[in-house]
Amino acid sequence: MIGYKCLLDTCIIINTFKKHNKIGQQLDLLQEIYVPVTVEGELYFGAYNSGNIEKHLTQIQSFLNRCLIIAPDSKTADIYGNIKSGLMKKGKPIPENDIWIAAIAYQYNLPIFTTDKHFAEIDNVTLF
Repeated sequence: MIGYKCLLDTCIIINTFKKHNKIGQQLDLLQEIYVPVTVEGELYFGAYNSGNIEKHLTQIQSFLNRCLIIAPDSKTADIYGNIKSGLMKKGKPIPENDIWIAAIAYQYNLPIFTTDKHFAEIDNVTLF
């Protein structure tokens, strides 16, 4: 796993903030950690919705300093549409933000590090 790259889902980052050592140890072995801008937004929402905004903002910014942020583009939008269409045909609703995360993962050929089981419903996306 050393030298490995992956894309983080929000739940993984939150678990590291809660000091889930097993997840933190896995992250320490990664060469490159990617975070979609969607996940960054979810983290900031959580901070601004918390009782200790400054603490959480500092925690987020410190964590993101070691990551590469990826923003969606037109190619991501095309992939998003394809993924969402496939999920609708299967009758498998998945949160919108998670479809964007999956589209970025697919576009950049990155496995998604997540604990959310619904990502397994998305075709052609690898889970870490």
